[in-house]
Amino acid sequence: MASNLTRNFCIIAHIDHGKTTLSDRLLEATGTVQKRESQEQLLDAMDLERERGITIKSHPVTMQYRASDGVEYKLNLMDTPGHVDFAYEVSRSLAACEGALLVVDAAQGVEAQTVANVHLAMKQGLTLIPVINKIDLPNSDLPSVRRQLEEILAIPAEEALLVSAKAGIGISDLLEAVVHRIPPPQPGADDRLRALVFDSTFDSYRGVVAYVRVVTGSMRAGDTIRMMASQRSCEVKEVGIFRPTQPKFVAQEELGPGDVGYVIANIKATSEVKVGDTVTGVRHPADEPLPGFQEVQPMVFSGIYPINTADFEHLKGAMAKLQLNDAAFQYMAESSVALGFGFRCGFLGLLHMEIIQERLRREFDMDIIATYPSVVYEVVKTNGELLHVDNPAHLPDMSVVEEIREPMVRCFLMVPNECISPMMQLIMDKRGEVSHTESLDTRRVMLTCDLPLNEILVDFVDKIKTLTRGYGSMDYEHCGYRVGDLVKLDMLVAGEPVDAFSSIVHRSKA
Repeated sequence: MASNLTRNFCIIAHIDHGKTTLSDRLLEATGTVQKRESQEQLLDAMDLERERGITIKSHPVTMQYRASDGVEYKLNLMDTPGHVDFAYEVSRSLAACEGALLVVDAAQGVEAQTVANVHLAMKQGLTLIPVINKIDLPNSDLPSVRRQLEEILAIPAEEALLVSAKAGIGISDLLEAVVHRIPPPQPGADDRLRALVFDSTFDSYRGVVAYVRVVTGSMRAGDTIRMMASQRSCEVKEVGIFRPTQPKFVAQEELGPGDVGYVIANIKATSEVKVGDTVTGVRHPADEPLPGFQEVQPMVFSGIYPINTADFEHLKGAMAKLQLNDAAFQYMAESSVALGFGFRCGFLGLLHMEIIQERLRREFDMDIIATYPSVVYEVVKTNGELLHVDNPAHLPDMSVVEEIREPMVRCFLMVPNECISPMMQLIMDKRGEVSHTESLDTRRVMLTCDLPLNEILVDFVDKIKTLTRGYGSMDYEHCGYRVGDLVKLDMLVAGEPVDAFSSIVHRSKA
């Protein structure tokens, strides 16, 4: 199919605004799934995703749609995670699209996550189609949501489509808007192969399956390709597109410009296929990779130990399997005097850490102990040497430490007006500074503040929810390091310090 009849788009929304239900309706309306094979949350394959009602891995799918003008279009839908921990996955999925459906709940309005994801989408230059979902709810407030779209996101309210994904209202209008408002993929300057890797998964029979968006050129079985970041070359065994039901992967002869699909090429480890990398041909390689690639750096660290020391090998195998499907998860062996042998693990954030721990318990039946989470500190020694310390036990003696810098985050908090005072107090208790306050509508305020990452690790989100009776939402982005008055806090058990319990805290809290 010609690339001018292809539309690549994704759905961005705050958690729980109905993104996955909307995906299900689009799949049914285009005949990609029949009603009888449909199950709720088709694109969320992990049990954990269904239970928590969140999307963790990005799942693409290809649909055929005959528009009202009789022309048949190919629609590639990227289902993106909505949580801040997976923001890099979101940004790579956005880079594979030309447009995005921005879903906003008709009752709850614009939330913190929505704002963050819209900024990402605008940076990538995507065409946004605003969709107000759940219009059949008795407490929906359309005038207020329209006003928020204009005031907070600067999106004209008359462009918004009214939809109820659950009841199936407005779905055909939405598909027409996708076809007519989202631009087709842009043709490249030449026909050398350049494809963006936006995700990968591991198949125990065929190795790594890389999810790619072809930007220029084409690729087919038998071609030799190269990953530009790792410089690894391999032969393509199979290319194809995605379906939401079994079989998930449908082989095709070739992937052309603008296509979204998968490639299988004898790769044995996901670490060799980095998300954001560029695939090119070996015979006619591209001069430079696609922009925007960055190595994913873990932000939160925690020790994971088996309760029964005999389970160490079993835990090691489980960690290796988890890493195959989740390149952002890192681990290395370590030992503790108190807890024996275990692993020091790096995660993108708190939700990521919770999910990995839960998967260890559930999928691998492991009994584990997790130590208190910590962040990466920059330690400058008196001789000028710079160390990165992610484990309090590795902090050098304070007599040779010049200064300790801690990672900072910029938080966007959306809270009801009457909760401003307790929220300000919470931010001060967490050593934060409010830099900007903006009134969103008559009921809510957006606070922008800078906080140490260490302070929001454990109970910050819970406290926001408690203080705002569940109406507050938050999002954050990393914003560098700052010097802090930090000390190491040891805990003694029977008069002896135990390394697994030590933490780095601000002097005022020690």
